[in-house]
Amino acid sequence: MYNPNFILPTHLHTDMDKGDGSTKYMLEGEGVGSVFVIDSKTGNIHVTKSLDREEKDEYRLVATATDRETGRALEPSSEFIIRVQDINDNPPVFPNEPYVAMVPEMANIGTSIIQVTARDADDPTYGNSARLVYAITHGQDFFSVDPQTGILRTAVPDMDRETQDEYLVVLQAKDMGGHLGGLSGTTTVTVRLSDVNDNPPHFRRSAWSFSVSELAAPGVEVGRLTATDPDLGENAQLEFTILDTEEAEIFNVTGRNKEAVIVLNKVSGWTQLQQRCAKQLYFIAYTNFHNIRVMVLNADEPPRFSQALYHLDVSENCPPVCSVGRVYAVDPDTGQSTNIRYSIDPQSDPEALFRIASDTGFINTVMELDREQEQWHNITVIATQRGMSDLLPSGAQSSRAHQSNLSLKALPAVGNTKCVVKMIESLCKFFNISVSLLFFSFFFRQPKSCVKGCGCHRDTRPE
Repeated sequence: MYNPNFILPTHLHTDMDKGDGSTKYMLEGEGVGSVFVIDSKTGNIHVTKSLDREEKDEYRLVATATDRETGRALEPSSEFIIRVQDINDNPPVFPNEPYVAMVPEMANIGTSIIQVTARDADDPTYGNSARLVYAITHGQDFFSVDPQTGILRTAVPDMDRETQDEYLVVLQAKDMGGHLGGLSGTTTVTVRLSDVNDNPPHFRRSAWSFSVSELAAPGVEVGRLTATDPDLGENAQLEFTILDTEEAEIFNVTGRNKEAVIVLNKVSGWTQLQQRCAKQLYFIAYTNFHNIRVMVLNADEPPRFSQALYHLDVSENCPPVCSVGRVYAVDPDTGQSTNIRYSIDPQSDPEALFRIASDTGFINTVMELDREQEQWHNITVIATQRGMSDLLPSGAQSSRAHQSNLSLKALPAVGNTKCVVKMIESLCKFFNISVSLLFFSFFFRQPKSCVKGCGCHRDTRPE
């Protein structure tokens, strides 16, 4: 750039000029009159305004020397070029700012992040006015920049996104090769750390404990536990797994976001767990193991019959009280039967044909049964525990009772008794046998299901 009224270091002159003022110099071309003027007597060329090389770096002009009186050209016109010499008057600029770049967290030292490029409007072919050097003025603790190429790189290996996820780096470009007196320009690069799966999940408690009743049905929720993962996106999606194969058969776990729901998969009776009153579930979520304690609570189970269905036979016309048979139930918690009491469901025996001993379970008829009137009698026997609390877990019978069904068949009586007795008397006379002994030992022998002394017959059989 040139100052006004600056005289160019060259001027026009012709050998025909005698120095007496008869020679006149004229100038034509770009910028004549507005930028350049010529002294018609001396041929000196003057600049009338500042020149900016970045706007126009050269001018083409034509000079002519003529006779001042006649106007005749003393020699052919000459064409010449005025080039504007560059000076360092333009600072570097970053045309593509702002800059935003991503780099994975925990990236190795020297990992390339982004390349920034500055532009200098000065003449790159003249001196060092456009020779740029890059440097970091803010953020040099974590990043470095190649002074020649402007490539930004990581300077440390342990940038953790979970600690700080964004950095602002100020880069400088300085001309004159970075030397004193050079002009500079700056830009800001926003460096964001992308997530990598570098954090294992953690359970929110150091210990978890749940309880479940031994009578709980499959599908019952046992408990919930939560875990966290500071990573993002897919890296933070948790999968919960029960490691122990035996426990995985008893319990199931499903994940909802960052919560695990433990569900009972199959029923385990208390008697099967007497040696193991607690279940230890070993969970894994990505790489974090955790021990979960599930207490299996003992529940007071109702009595259990030895059979779900009993089939008993009884002879018709057997006089009351006639023994039918016996049912048997035990307390599954203790294996004992001393605390069991029996009863007949009145709805199953509306005529009250049968009676049961509450402490032993023996069943007797209350009146004679007629097979021709009704051959089968179906009754329901209830076994109830004594001295137990009425509070039961969900799903248990509120009466602490268990039922069993009995099918009783009335067997036919022995035909026409009078005819049979006459036949026997005749046979006895022929064989000389006591009628009373044969009659009572054959027709009225004690049934297998009968108890001696029950009252259904005369106990006259010899021992």
